[in-house]
Amino acid sequence: MNGILVTALVGIVVGIIDIAPMIKMKLDRYAISSAFAFYFIMPFIIYNLKLLENVWWLKGGLITLILSIPITILVAKGDKKSCIPITIMAIVLGTVIGIVGHFLALM
Repeated sequence: MNGILVTALVGIVVGIIDIAPMIKMKLDRYAISSAFAFYFIMPFIIYNLKLLENVWWLKGGLITLILSIPITILVAKGDKKSCIPITIMAIVLGTVIGIVGHFLALM
């Protein structure tokens, strides 16, 4: 149970980090909610996936990048300039999730 709470806490922190600039730019509340939900769920997926365990420093960023592709495609329809920040945030925050999980022994 303790692992679930720590994983949820990591998801909340990373989600807040992702949505802070979105709130500052006054984006749509559905886009903000979607981004928060995505990053809240990502630690649960990364920490429980038994793929790429030998390259733990790469696991979080790669999995988050792959799972963010549908979101990036959907956003690209309306705003092509947002694709690069979405991709960068996916790589950076996914890597942070992976590193935190490794050092907290959640993976």
